[in-house]
Amino acid sequence: MPDAGAPPSQTLSRGIRILETLADARAPLTIDDVAARLEVHRSIAYRLLRTLEHHGLVTRDAHGHVALGARMAALAAGVAHDLQAEALPELTAVANELGMTCFLAVLDHDECVTLVSVEPRHAVAPVAQRPGTRHPVTAGAPGKAILTLLPREQWPDDAPATLDATVAEAARRGWATSHDEVIPSLESVAVPLALRGRGPAAVAVVHVASPIDHERIATRLAASASAVRDALGG
Repeated sequence: MPDAGAPPSQTLSRGIRILETLADARAPLTIDDVAARLEVHRSIAYRLLRTLEHHGLVTRDAHGHVALGARMAALAAGVAHDLQAEALPELTAVANELGMTCFLAVLDHDECVTLVSVEPRHAVAPVAQRPGTRHPVTAGAPGKAILTLLPREQWPDDAPATLDATVAEAARRGWATSHDEVIPSLESVAVPLALRGRGPAAVAVVHVASPIDHERIATRLAASASAVRDALGG
């Protein structure tokens, strides 16, 4: 059994932080950028990036800019593969029907992480919600939807007391909303997705101002969540 009190590997931790940094970046980064964000010497960042590059997890162009490699996509596709496979058709249907980006989010420690996302086919300016995007579970509609599935004692220690009433209301009506909480000017609506033998999840949409009311959006999301749950036998 792993020793919970053992110190983590600093090298492995830094390598993971590089992958997270590149995932959060809006464009490829230089080695100096990576070193600055990790607060390490350039030589350390270079050695770590060379190792990640060797395994196909990052790529480097002719100008020395680095970005996530194709191998990362293959690894990501293997995470909860059956859940992603069953959710994808439902997310696609919702995205195209409502004209909004639809995604599946799961709980990872105290964060809400996008597992798979679909943008609408004919949207003029779709909102991007990349797989791997994460934010505190105490913020945003999918986070609140996930919290409705957890007892209060399992919430993050820093969850504000004011969140109790918001989550209670979301649990009562079966869906949660947010506006300007994670990304300025964007709204989100989410429904909880409880699956047997898995951690809590949520099906959500993110969009700019829309004439479609939140209850109608939530009803459509709930139908998709139910279809995913039935497909997985949960």
